[in-house]
Amino acid sequence: MLKKRIIPCLDIKDGRTVKGVSFMALKDAGDPLELAERYEASGADELVFLDISATEERRRTLVPLVRAVSERLSIPFTVGGGVNSVAAAAALLEAGADKISVNTAAVLRPELIGELSQRFGAQCVVLAIDTALVNGRREVFTHGGKQATGILLKEWAKKAEALGAGEILLTSMMHDGSRSGFALELINAVTNVVSIPVIASGGAGSKEDFRELFRQTTAGAALAASLFHFGELSIPELKSFLKQCEIPIR
Repeated sequence: MLKKRIIPCLDIKDGRTVKGVSFMALKDAGDPLELAERYEASGADELVFLDISATEERRRTLVPLVRAVSERLSIPFTVGGGVNSVAAAAALLEAGADKISVNTAAVLRPELIGELSQRFGAQCVVLAIDTALVNGRREVFTHGGKQATGILLKEWAKKAEALGAGEILLTSMMHDGSRSGFALELINAVTNVVSIPVIASGGAGSKEDFRELFRQTTAGAALAASLFHFGELSIPELKSFLKQCEIPIR
C-alpha cells in the first residue's frame, strides 16, 4: 500500500495566506514564506499554494512569490491559480513549482489538461475540483467556488483522468473550514471511478478526522489549512498518531 501524504495548503490573496469557511469570510492566516518554512521543517510531505483570486482578477499566479516560497522548500510544491495556458504553467515550473494545479481554465477548455500533460507529464498535472450539491446533484464549481457549472462531479473526474490529469485535488465546499470531518461519501464517489490519486480537502478538524479518512476511503493524501496554520495541530503530532493507528504514513 502506498504511504499516505499530509499536505498543508496556502490559500493566497494579496500576497498573504488566508482562510475562510466554505470559501467565504476570509481572514488572515500569516506570511506564506514563514508558513512554508515551518511546514518544511515540521515534516509536511508536500505543500500546495493556491492564488485564490488570480482567476477572478484575470491574472496569472504571482510568480515572484512562488519563486520565493520554492527557495525555502525541498518537498514537492504544487501551485495553482489563474493557470490557463502551457506558457503560464511553464513560468511557474521555472519559478520552482513541481506540479501545476488547474481548475476553472480546465473546465472552460478541457484540452488544457492534455496540453499540460503532454508537455510536462501527467505527474505534473493536478486537477482541482471544487464541488457542492445543487438540487441533489454533486456539481463542479469554478471561479473560486462562485459559479456552478452544471457539470457532474464523477463525469468530470473521469474525463480529466482520460485527458491526462495525474492527480485530483477534491474539495467539498460545504466542508471547507467547517472542522466537521472530511466528506467521506463524496471522496469515495470519486476514488471509485478514477485510478489516479485523490487528495481529500475540506473539513479537517481533528486527528481522528484524518484517521477516518484513511480508514474509510482510498484517498492518497489529506490536505488541511487552518488546523495547521493556527497551531491547533502539528504535523509531527498528527503523523505520530496515524502511525499508532497503523496507517501507513510517510
